[in-house]
Amino acid sequence: MATRQSIDEFIQKSTETLEFANEQFDLNLRQEHYNEDEFSKAQLMLEDAVNELEKLKDVANDQQRERLDRARVQIQSLQNQMILGISYDNE
Repeated sequence: MATRQSIDEFIQKSTETLEFANEQFDLNLRQEHYNEDEFSKAQLMLEDAVNELEKLKDVANDQQRERLDRARVQIQSLQNQMILGISYDNE
């Protein structure tokens, strides 16, 4: 079973990753190709977060899996937006 601390640390890290990726996505929408390195870095960080999440999910209990699933939805939603270049915040 995953410890509460490891889940909390992952959730905090994924929140920070989401914030960074959102910033890079917003910049990329405004500046197009001028922000490619940081944009790519943000995409890699999101992918790393998904991979780490999947590992944690294997050893998590039901309540922890639910928290991880909510985090996964947020991460993958932003990944999809970044790939498609669509911001849902402006709607």
